Amino acid sequence: MKKLLLFPLLAFSIFLFAQTANIPVDQKLIKTDKAINFIAMGDFGRNGEYNQKDVALQMGKTAKEFDAGFFIITGDNFYPHGVASTQDYSWQASFEQIYTAHSLQKDWYVVLGNHDYAGNVQAEIDYSKISRRWHMPARYYSKKISIDGDTTQQVLFVFIDTSPFITSYYNNEDSDVRTQDTTAQKQWIENALSDASPNIKWKIVVGHHPLYTGGPRIKGTDTKIMNASFKTVFDKFKVDAYICGHEHNLQYIKPTGSTHYFVSGSGSELTPAVKHPDGGRFAISQNGFMAFSITNNLMVVQIINKEGQLLYVDTIKK
Repeated sequence: MKKLLLFPLLAFSIFLFAQTANIPVDQKLIKTDKAINFIAMGDFGRNGEYNQKDVALQMGKTAKEFDAGFFIITGDNFYPHGVASTQDYSWQASFEQIYTAHSLQKDWYVVLGNHDYAGNVQAEIDYSKISRRWHMPARYYSKKISIDGDTTQQVLFVFIDTSPFITSYYNNEDSDVRTQDTTAQKQWIENALSDASPNIKWKIVVGHHPLYTGGPRIKGTDTKIMNASFKTVFDKFKVDAYICGHEHNLQYIKPTGSTHYFVSGSGSELTPAVKHPDGGRFAISQNGFMAFSITNNLMVVQIINKEGQLLYVDTIKK
C-alpha cells in the first residue's frame, strides 16, 4: 500500500506528458491487491476497423497482466445500425472474432448506445442467452459484486439506458426509443441507488451519454439533457463514479459534487477531446480503455492506449 502514496505525483507527471507532448510514459501497470479489477471500453463495433483490432489486442494483454475479472461496455456496440437479430453477422465481425484473447472470455456487462437503437435492441438483450460472456439482461439493470469475495464489502453497479432521455432521437419514427418510459426508468434508478445496505461501499453508474465532456459535445443538447436529468440524482445518492462513452476519446472529469465522471469511448473511431471542462483532469483523443481497481476504501483508475502506454493514473479515496 505504500506505493499508493506516490500516486498524486505520478498522476500529475503522467498528466503533463500525455497532455503536452504525447510522449510515451515508461510506467508499468499498477496492480492492487484484494481488489475488484475491471476494464471499461465502449463505442467499438466496426468490424475490426478504425483500430478496433489493436484495442482488442491490447485489452487482452492488459486484462491478463491486470487480472481483470470482468468488463464494462459503455454502448454503441455495433455501428452504424446496431444488429438485426441474434444471428446478425455483426456478432462475429465486431465481437466474437475480435475479442478472442483468453483473458477476455469473462463477463461483459453491456449498456445500449444510440447506434444500438438504430437496430434490434431486443436482439442484444437476447444474445445474453447465447453468449456466456455477453450480459445485458434488460435495457437497464443492476448488479452487486463483492470485493475480494467478501459479501460485506460490495460495489453496486447500476447500468442505465440513456438514449430514451435524449429528445432528438424521438424524431426517428422507426426507433423503439419512442416506446420507452423514462419516468419509470428514472424511478427504478433512484430505487436502485437508494439501497441502504451497509455492505455497499461504492456506487457506480454506467451509461452511454456523458453528463460532462471536453469533447465535441461539450455544449451539446444531449449533454445538457443528461446533466439536468441525472446530476442531482447522482449527488443525492452519493454516486461515486459514472462511466460512459458516446464521445470517442478518453476523459476524466471531477466537477463539484460526489461523483467522478469517466468517458471511455475510444474502442474504435476517434473524435477530438477538445479541451477540459470545469473539473477536467484528463482528456485525450487516442484509442484505448480504462482499467479500474476497487478496494473497500480506494479506487484506482489507469488510462491505457492501444500501444499499451499508461497515459494517466489516479486514485479516489473513500
